[in-house]
Amino acid sequence: MTKAGWLSALIPEQYGGSGLGLAEASVIMEEINRAGGNSGACHGQMYNMGTGMSVFIVDLRDAIGHGLTVSPIANMVNHETNELFFENLEIPEENLIGQEGQGFKYILDGLNAERTLIAAECIGDGRWFIDRVSAYVKDRVVFGRPIGQNQGVQFPIAEAHIEVEAADLMRWQACTLYDAHQPCGAQANMAKYLAAKASWEAANACIQFHGGFGFACEYDVERKFRETRLYQVAPISTNMILSYVAEHVLGLPRSF
Repeated sequence: MTKAGWLSALIPEQYGGSGLGLAEASVIMEEINRAGGNSGACHGQMYNMGTGMSVFIVDLRDAIGHGLTVSPIANMVNHETNELFFENLEIPEENLIGQEGQGFKYILDGLNAERTLIAAECIGDGRWFIDRVSAYVKDRVVFGRPIGQNQGVQFPIAEAHIEVEAADLMRWQACTLYDAHQPCGAQANMAKYLAAKASWEAANACIQFHGGFGFACEYDVERKFRETRLYQVAPISTNMILSYVAEHVLGLPRSF
């Protein structure tokens, strides 16, 4: 995908990228998951390179062995995860990007982009689960009838589909605002919340109605089930999103 140029969608053309918007980038990430892949292996490159974080990453790599220790962490999904230890690490003044002390404000827009991309990835997962389970329950016959004929099977799948489609609308709203350089913090957070919830509900329906086969590696359901669970926690937990909406959208007192 890197060689084909798909993961450079957000990089401006003058730097060798495609110069596309967040909307196009979100479609790329969605389709990876909808095809049964794991966008986690591509998400970092799309997000980091497209939001100006790559320079920071390069600086850290240059500093390895000079105050930075990296320890890999094995985990339940195919994600490159490391624990970083900083000890007496100094970044040269000539490597400063922007104004000192303003770094967090600089990356806020990037965080909104990441949450919107995550929403798209969840939507891709949700559609994969729904497509897979819908096909299975049509073919799986028990007691002389396909299990998809039972409302107890139909309703959770239909509900997950509705939630995925609703999350998709919020994804597009966030993309439209971001690409128009308008504030989109609330929309990006809500898109991520809705999409993560929808993909998890779709995953539960898919593994439940596959029965024992849902746990068999050959069906890929168990792998995708594990992968989509991450989005309840990262890159921002659902509780943090609820706190953000309560404080910054509804004007409620800060809870922490």
